[in-house]
Amino acid sequence: MTATLTSGNTYFEDFAAGQKMQHARGTTIEEVESQLLTKLVMNTADGHFNEDRMQKSPFGQRLVFGLVTGSTVIGLATQDTAENALAELGLDKLRFRAPVFLGDTLTAYTEVLDTRDADRDDAGVVRFKHWGTKQDGTIVFEGEREVLIKRRSHWGS
Repeated sequence: MTATLTSGNTYFEDFAAGQKMQHARGTTIEEVESQLLTKLVMNTADGHFNEDRMQKSPFGQRLVFGLVTGSTVIGLATQDTAENALAELGLDKLRFRAPVFLGDTLTAYTEVLDTRDADRDDAGVVRFKHWGTKQDGTIVFEGEREVLIKRRSHWGS
């Protein structure tokens, strides 16, 4: 199912194992996104900064830092998976499956893997699998994420 832009159906009770979403927004990775985070975390690999060297490599151009790719995919998914989040509990099984280059457009998808009660009455835990594709359909990222999400019964209006 393709998601509409953020709906009110993002409380714990709205998620069920097996539910799948294609998130409505996509984004094109440009120089700013690629360079800012890469430099902020002190990743100095030539693959992200040295255009001349990378033109002579098998890739033929600079690569986008994998954590920029993963962060972007998870960010695109948050409109449907984190609007009522109380806490991010964990990330697991992160895989960077194909290179991303400047100018690639990423789209995010999500499957709900599991829901369970939390150790508090006003929230529950949802485990998501996220994956991202670029414009040609190539899967470039996948990973799992656990989120503590508000229960409508306690937080809803």
